[in-house]
Order: sequence, then C-alpha cells, then structure tokens
Amino acid sequence: MSVQTAPLRRTLPRVPDRFAAFGAVLIVLITLACLLAPWIAPYPDNEPRPLEGLLPPSSAHWFGTDMVGRDVFTQVLYGGRTSLAIAVVVLAASALAGVTLGMIAGYRGGWLRDVIMRVTDVFLAFPALLLAVSLAAVLGAGVTTVIVAIAVTWWPWYARLAASVAASVSTRPYVDAARCLGVSTPKIILRHVLPNSLTPVLVQVSMDAGGVILIAAALSYLGLGVLEPTAEWGLMVEQGQTLFTTNWWVVTFPGLAIMVTAFAFNMLGEGLRNALDPRRTVR
Repeated sequence: MSVQTAPLRRTLPRVPDRFAAFGAVLIVLITLACLLAPWIAPYPDNEPRPLEGLLPPSSAHWFGTDMVGRDVFTQVLYGGRTSLAIAVVVLAASALAGVTLGMIAGYRGGWLRDVIMRVTDVFLAFPALLLAVSLAAVLGAGVTTVIVAIAVTWWPWYARLAASVAASVSTRPYVDAARCLGVSTPKIILRHVLPNSLTPVLVQVSMDAGGVILIAAALSYLGLGVLEPTAEWGLMVEQGQTLFTTNWWVVTFPGLAIMVTAFAFNMLGEGLRNALDPRRTVR
C-alpha cells in the first residue's frame, strides 16, 4: 500500500490578494497626488475667485468650484494632505504609546499588567468618536486638537493588542534562554519580544488608517476639527452640505475622497492580515 505524503506548504511569503494589491495601488496614487499638489493642482494659489463661484465641473475646473470660487479639485488635493498627515501622526503616536505600554504589561505581567490594562479599559469603555468629540470640545478646534483627541482615544487598542501578543511571545524558549543568560529586561523586550510582536500591530495600523481619517473628517464636519483656511475633506463636506441638492459637486468629491481612501486602507489591511496569518490554509 502506497503512502500518501502531505502536500508541502509554501515557505515563501504569501502574495496579497488582488483586492489588497488594488488597495495598495489606490493608496500610493492618492498619497502621490496629495504630496504633489503644489505641482499638479490646476490652481495652486487656491485663492478665492468670487466671480467664479459655484461653477459646475468643466475642462477648466474638473470638480467645479465652491461658494467663493475656489477650485474643488485643488481643494481636494490639499485637503488630502491634511487628512493623510493627521492619520500618520495619530497612528504613529498611538502605536508608540500603546505598544510601549503593551510590551511592558505583556512581558512583566502581575500587578503592572493589571494596572495598565485597567487604565486601557477605562478608555475603551467610551466610544472612540464620543470621547474624541468631548476632548475636541474642551481643547478647541484646530489640527493639533484633532490629533490629540483621536490619539488619546486610539492608543488603548494597541496597548491591549501588544500586551496579548507580548504575553505569548515572552513564554517562548528563546526568551527563556535570554533570561537564563542574564540579558536585561529592556534588551529582551527590544531584541526578542518586540520584533516578534509587530506583525499584528502593523496589520492593525493599516486597517485603522481609514478609521482615523473618518473620525478626523467627522470632527471637522461638527466644527470641532480643522478650521479655515486649512483645507480638509471633512471641513469641505461641512461647507458644501447645504448645496447638495443644487450644487452637488461641492460636497460629492470630498466625500468620495474620504470613502475611497478609507476603503483602500481597509482592503490593504484585510489583505495583509490574510497574507501574514500563519493559520491561514494555503491552497
């Protein structure tokens, strides 16, 4: 009787599916367009032109103009720079604070873990948007307020995720071997625990980028976020909402920019999670 051998698993990293690749391409294109806004925007000065207010989309103004005659396409490009910059700073600050506390809690355990986790539970007890709105109302509107308000609500998620992963990694043989060799705790965390705990954190960051952009837009829409003359997608939606039935382009294009960008980040995050999940069955 012949013995069937189990199929060999692939040892090479999995290639993200086509949706993740499509999301990555969209993110790259949107980011490049926003970064190159001073060079590719048709009206880089972005000055109001009252005599050209509320013009429909045309060859001169691809996305039309707003109430004061500013080119909406130019506004979308510059607004993307603000929205993407907010997302990058918020996620960097949240991940840095959350992962640091999570690594300490997961590795040390005991009463220190209990204290850190109870503090995170307090923040997680409130909906992120509600807590961000409350903080923004206290601090006053502005770009800095948006960053602080969202970062304060976002770091507990990374702390809890990092703590659970670090607690698992800290029990592995190579970590025990490092302890037996007398390696200090900070070096063990930096050299062994942190590098082997970053994968789920990076996946979560890619999935959270769209959520941060949505919350930043919501704060600006409520008048608690970015203020004039800074361009931002949520602020553009708020300014054009009353014109939707008559001058649809003023609110439609920034709204589409928010939706497409958030969707692209979600597709990328889902693809990375599937590609990096070791429990996923390879067909």
